[in-house]
Amino acid sequence: MLIDRDALEFQDAFSRCNILDLDSLTQRGAHFQTEAGRLEVSFYAPDIVHLTVEKKRQPDYSLLMAPAEVAGVSVSTGKATVRLRFRKTIIEMIPVPLRIRVIYCGKVILQSTTDVGIGGNFRIPPFAYSKDKWVVSFALRNGEPVYGLGEKYGALNRRGQLVTSWNEDALGVSREASYKNVPFAWSPTGWGIFVNTTSRTTHGVGYPQWSNRSYVLTIDDINLDLFIIAGQTPAEIIGKYTDITGRCPLLPRWSYGTWMSRAYYHNANEALAVARDLRFRRIPCDVIVLDGRAWHKMEYRFDFSWDRDRYPDPAAFIKELKGLNFRLCLWEYPYISVRNPLFRRLARKGYLLKTREGQTYVHRWVPKAIQDNIPQLQPSGIIDLTNPAAYSWYLNAHAPLFEVGTDVMKTDYGEAVSEDVVAYNGDSGKRLHNVFSILYNRCVFEATQKFGKGKPLVWGRAGWASSQRYPIQWGGDPSGDWEGLASSIRGSLSWGMSGAPFYSHDIGGFGTFGSTIPETELYVRWAQAGVMSSHTRFHGTSPREPWVFGKKIEKIVRSWLGWRYRLIPYLESCVFEAQQTGLPVARAMTLAFPHESAAWGFEEQYMLGPSLLVAPVVNPGGGVSVFLPGTHWYDIWTGERLRGGRILNLVMPLDRIPVYGHEGGILPLGPPVQHTGQLRHGHDINEIWVFGFPKRGIRLPDWVLDIETIGNGTAAINLPEKIKVQVFGKVSMIQTGNRLVFRRK
Repeated sequence: MLIDRDALEFQDAFSRCNILDLDSLTQRGAHFQTEAGRLEVSFYAPDIVHLTVEKKRQPDYSLLMAPAEVAGVSVSTGKATVRLRFRKTIIEMIPVPLRIRVIYCGKVILQSTTDVGIGGNFRIPPFAYSKDKWVVSFALRNGEPVYGLGEKYGALNRRGQLVTSWNEDALGVSREASYKNVPFAWSPTGWGIFVNTTSRTTHGVGYPQWSNRSYVLTIDDINLDLFIIAGQTPAEIIGKYTDITGRCPLLPRWSYGTWMSRAYYHNANEALAVARDLRFRRIPCDVIVLDGRAWHKMEYRFDFSWDRDRYPDPAAFIKELKGLNFRLCLWEYPYISVRNPLFRRLARKGYLLKTREGQTYVHRWVPKAIQDNIPQLQPSGIIDLTNPAAYSWYLNAHAPLFEVGTDVMKTDYGEAVSEDVVAYNGDSGKRLHNVFSILYNRCVFEATQKFGKGKPLVWGRAGWASSQRYPIQWGGDPSGDWEGLASSIRGSLSWGMSGAPFYSHDIGGFGTFGSTIPETELYVRWAQAGVMSSHTRFHGTSPREPWVFGKKIEKIVRSWLGWRYRLIPYLESCVFEAQQTGLPVARAMTLAFPHESAAWGFEEQYMLGPSLLVAPVVNPGGGVSVFLPGTHWYDIWTGERLRGGRILNLVMPLDRIPVYGHEGGILPLGPPVQHTGQLRHGHDINEIWVFGFPKRGIRLPDWVLDIETIGNGTAAINLPEKIKVQVFGKVSMIQTGNRLVFRRK
């Protein structure tokens, strides 16, 4: 027998699935007997196939939403093939070896690997198993791109990459490791794959050391739980994935304002001085963040208590912030220093994760010999959030913070669970490691919901499948240089392509401790990219306030933040769309223009919602190449109408980046304000920009800006009230009260 040497690790370590015996039919599909156990193949919903082999019942973390009602699945058998059909989707099950083929709307969109070596054997088995792992491999067509898999900072197209779904404190944005992972991938050719596991999953996506023509999954789980999604467009596939794992809630309006932070404000007076300066200098802002070393004693963190040496009167401090119309965000993490007396009390109650020997597990960030020199990284226990009593204690411990006026928590870290720990619910650290981020953010989100005022949210770093239900997430610790900016933008778009609609990155870059402030050009370009994101936060290891960089830079950044606040009605419409469809606010070119492959390679430009194309400047000197897909676009700075389907090579002045309105799109804008408290209770739209002849409406939570097509070349918009309208392009407009009629010239 001839076997390729590169495939020996799979051939030797795993047993191939061959047998496929139809056992019984169900309302949703069928059960089969295989060597690995009973395989259930079912339709979770229309166009969503679910394959499971459950060898062992394991703790459930409520990652999935309830399945849709399904009736009318047909099952037919051929000489060797079993076909299951529901509406437009067919899945064929083929034995010896076990393989599958998915047909959608009459077209094969996905099938098991077709990579057969010269000896006639599959290079990688289509389905194989061991004691506690699985291998599943699918065929990739020549040049077929693959996207998703969480927050990753390299090329958005995963083809050729080896990607591991395993949360890590990545300490930057320069390698494959990341804080937020999701074992969900998709291709614009019409399929998505979601591995419903909390364990480590490795994705060889056309990875040439394995098979450059296969997508190979290795799943470190005793059970197999796999979803295959069919869709006409990437937007449909992401929508169906979020049907499985949930959608985002609507967010408080103030969250779309500016968040100002640094690592860190040393005391109450320093934080208040920044707040006063922001108002004095008329720099729009809504949130002040007290970061990880700011508001409590570092060597004892985290126990929800204030450092009274630096914040002697938290209530008075917060009262003054509120008087300046600021919201307060406080930092936390789910660890407790061994130097804190609370550590022993929590350990006695069984509220901390344990070792396999039953001792309280202690996590160490740094070697023991130097830990005393780094007070903020003391050896710590980890709250066992699988213990209902510990979960309740941790949730309720937030009450005093919200009662004194805190608005939101920055849920930092969450990636430190060791594979060797044992949880209260009996699960191993191997399974708990990734999903701990969900338990952590869910708990704090629920605390905010219980004790806070208004719509809840967190400002979280770690994430897993279903993170979109507990927004929002930011990218952790980018280097304070141009590569850090470009990588942060790709991380943002990658996260959006993985079912999560919100993202922010540290404007100016996190940098390194003891570093000087970023170079001014980089700071401005990062601020522009941060403004044109779902959320905007300045943060880093040195001051990030605009006036630190001089009067010219302060003026530019002030202007961009003023534009940010005018965008809030539009951003709210994007978030409403995200809640309804699962689409992210910032959309990579592949997602926004799946039928224009020429645009896909421009991986640092994106659509902000349906109407605006944004091309951040990510290199010094202002040079940027922009691809304009589609038909026509409008430069928002000059009003110029530009033909699509071409590349523009531009050099931008420091105060601008390329932003274009999509022909047919609509942009609702609000008034210039210093904080969202100056906006009315409603949407407060005072102007609408129409890019050419209007084709697309803007959905908002309480009303819809309707577009009514009257006839060839004529359309009308019905407004909720009289609003100023600016029309780009050769279109005439007549306004009668709250009704606008447009005609092509």
